[in-house]
Amino acid sequence: MMELTALKGVGPKTLKVLEKLGIDSYNALLTYYPYRFDVIERSNIKLLKQDDHIVIDGVIENVPNVTFFKRKMNRMTFRLNTGENIYNVVIFNRAFLKNNLKIGMRITIIGKYDKIKTTIVASDIKLYPLPPKPLIEPVYHVVSGISSSQLNKIITNALDHMEDIDDYVPEYLVERYHLGDKVTSIKEVHHPHTKETLNRAINYLKYEELFLFMLKMNYLKSKRDQVLGLQRDVKREDVDKFMATLPFKLTPDQLKCVDAIYTDLTTPKRMNRLVQGDVGSGKTIVAVIALYINYLSHYQGALMAPTEILASQHYDNLKNLFANTGIKVEILTGKLKVSEKKAIYKRLLNNEIDILIGTHALFSDDVIYHNLGLVITDEQHRFGVNQRSSLKNKGNTPDILYLSATPIPRTYAIVLYGDMDISSIHTMPSGRKETITLLKKDSEIKDVLDLMYQELKSHHQIYVIAPTIEESDTSDLENVSALKDKMDRAFGKICKSAILHGKMSSKEKEEVMRQYQDNEISILISTTVIEVGVDVKNATMMVIFDSYRFGLSQLHQLRGRVGRNDLQSYCVLISNHEEKRLEILTQTTDGFKVSEEDFKLRGSGDLFGTRQSGDMNFNLANLKQDFNILLRAREDSQEILDNPLFIKGDKYPRLREILDKSVNMS
Repeated sequence: MMELTALKGVGPKTLKVLEKLGIDSYNALLTYYPYRFDVIERSNIKLLKQDDHIVIDGVIENVPNVTFFKRKMNRMTFRLNTGENIYNVVIFNRAFLKNNLKIGMRITIIGKYDKIKTTIVASDIKLYPLPPKPLIEPVYHVVSGISSSQLNKIITNALDHMEDIDDYVPEYLVERYHLGDKVTSIKEVHHPHTKETLNRAINYLKYEELFLFMLKMNYLKSKRDQVLGLQRDVKREDVDKFMATLPFKLTPDQLKCVDAIYTDLTTPKRMNRLVQGDVGSGKTIVAVIALYINYLSHYQGALMAPTEILASQHYDNLKNLFANTGIKVEILTGKLKVSEKKAIYKRLLNNEIDILIGTHALFSDDVIYHNLGLVITDEQHRFGVNQRSSLKNKGNTPDILYLSATPIPRTYAIVLYGDMDISSIHTMPSGRKETITLLKKDSEIKDVLDLMYQELKSHHQIYVIAPTIEESDTSDLENVSALKDKMDRAFGKICKSAILHGKMSSKEKEEVMRQYQDNEISILISTTVIEVGVDVKNATMMVIFDSYRFGLSQLHQLRGRVGRNDLQSYCVLISNHEEKRLEILTQTTDGFKVSEEDFKLRGSGDLFGTRQSGDMNFNLANLKQDFNILLRAREDSQEILDNPLFIKGDKYPRLREILDKSVNMS
């Protein structure tokens, strides 16, 4: 395979910039696809209205004039003669183009048309005339140090050396769907000729991505079904006795989950189950019962959380719930002293610990279990494949239970988590009042402050969320620093407030959270760092500024931080943007409905945490837009796996290689 440095235009400096984009190989460069395509074709001036988008070419009539203002900002103006009319062109912060713009030169202008003043406010200038046919220009995500056009030039050089590109789609499927071939598709995506040829190329590349994804998923499921797990001999009545000691009654959905988990743990098939449900729906108690069943069969259990805060909360909860059982629960986190960690390692190996709770510290090579039987990961979409497999391999085929507070519509979950069994908790514990969600504008801030004052008077606590940490020259978004000042001016005389954000050290964050949990702080001003792992039952109000900046599922997760007891709670979304999508949150508190709407609006994105997990990192495919292709790919991949010739033969060696790798990682 060709080295990137062998390509024209790629020196040491450019190589570092490419690495920032995740391009570290020849193959990664070729598959770094554009995120959009600009279709450049001449506008019909007669049909344009005031402020319409315009694309037009013409000849430069005069030497461009540049004026500077504010902080290094500039404005360049010149006249453009199209042959039918003369237009005044205005473009901002492109003074560097002046020397390229010569009188008599024919160029293309893209921008907004001011029909009244015969002016074009340009967003872009192309130093060439419009071709007779529409021009399709690829646009790439880039970073400082490289432009989209520069990246395209480097990729163009790479396209001349495409001998070793693997084509993964079997020939009979290519013929079935008239897909074309991979080499042609890659070339077309980076250098489109027509809309039709581009669409065909994109269709092939999307299908290949989704086909490989579903092939792996279906294969993993078939392999998992063949793996024998730990068959426990536990009487159901012993489990029921423990559940009867709990300080609350389980909901019907929780009981269904327990039934499924009990069956999983007491039969030979290895458990690989996802339990999904809203924040506060009671997933943790289901996990507790699973750990109890595991304990009764004399196996150790591990519970992994994404943050030390959440790990500590789990530790406190489990200590209380198992107080009268004799179960030995311990916590292992990064902040423990070396001597404390070594003592835990020793007790774990000597079978003196029944349940170990922790964060990524559970992955340490020093952590050796005596007989690990059950692994539970909370907020499973936040852990990558390699991390999960690392823990899973600590035991002799331990059973696996994943918990997720990001509910996914069942239709999608069945496909996306096809290698898992899925249990969903829809019902909420009794006694909980539905959180009232209000949508407010900045001009209505007095109403919001009045509502906050009423909650503070009742000695309740409040979360205030901002999209940014600090003030920015390029943004008028609220930030935690400014909101801290505002909250102190409004309520400083009656309560204490504090800031929490991702740039703080772990020690600082833990201290702030301790104070908030102990009610020493009444108002916590934060970024979305509190989205996962905070359970303060006295918090009854969530105020989210610039809420239009967040996805629906993320807002719903934030809302789930309040309403965790029998007190009436409120979530206030502050936004000046007229967005009907935010109204969805005022109409329902059902996370499954919210995620359904979010999926329709945004596709997968943050909904499934794909960028964090690495499980579904697609280059082109979009799980919302391409769901029908995904379903087709699911059937096609299963068709291949059901073919005895595929399993035993060597017709598709590259597919076999991919599947073998996926099994090793699972």
